Amino acid sequence: MSIRALIVDDEAPARDELLYLLQAHSDVEALQADSAEAALTIIARGGVDLVFQDIQMPGSDGFQVLAGAHEMDRPPVFVFVTAFDSHAIRAFEENAADYLLKPVSPDRLAKSLDRVRGLLSAPPRPELDGALARLLAAGTGGRPLSRMAVEQGGRIRLIHTADIVLIEAEEKRVLAVTETERLVCHGIPTLAKAADRLAGLPFFQANRAQLVNLERIAEFTPWFGGRYCVVMADPARTEVTVSRNRARAFKKNLGIL
Repeated sequence: MSIRALIVDDEAPARDELLYLLQAHSDVEALQADSAEAALTIIARGGVDLVFQDIQMPGSDGFQVLAGAHEMDRPPVFVFVTAFDSHAIRAFEENAADYLLKPVSPDRLAKSLDRVRGLLSAPPRPELDGALARLLAAGTGGRPLSRMAVEQGGRIRLIHTADIVLIEAEEKRVLAVTETERLVCHGIPTLAKAADRLAGLPFFQANRAQLVNLERIAEFTPWFGGRYCVVMADPARTEVTVSRNRARAFKKNLGIL
């Protein structure tokens, strides 16, 4: 069985060192990515079996890559490569597919690859899927993610949720609307799924097709039929209707009820 691996690290020497160690394993073919965005783009194309993921990177960390990949139909195995101390490593040990402590030793890498081979050779992978879900929860401390994966020009970008004015369903896709762009949400097929991903953040479902960022509301006024007309604080002054059955919850979320 051949394993297609992806090494994700913002430091070229670290990537090169791991690539060198992997050359001792003839069944492993390795690609490289220097950022979370580049990693997600490669993973989204398919064919990646294993990701060696550095945890601490500028901008988006390893957990953001894990989160984006976990939304895909068949996420790869994740092995974290980290300089964390032994106490942090033990915390990951119960959740990750595996971990490697920098500097990576050849013997420890060989043991990790043996475990990965076992996971990949026995689909379906409920143990792996459960490990990914537990690791994602552990990595975010149960808190919602502060970034969302979106598609643009064939690549996967990570944007800050604070920059999203609203989320809306349009035909068979879900769009994140910022002040300047309308971007397709990656791995989020429905508005309900978007609401789940944004749970705990200041987003409110105003109607069947739209989630609004409560912190990006400029003003609102009562409207006929018990509804509210909301004006968003974006250059277009986008108007959103809060449906009658959501009006009370809307005011409660704003702290005015």
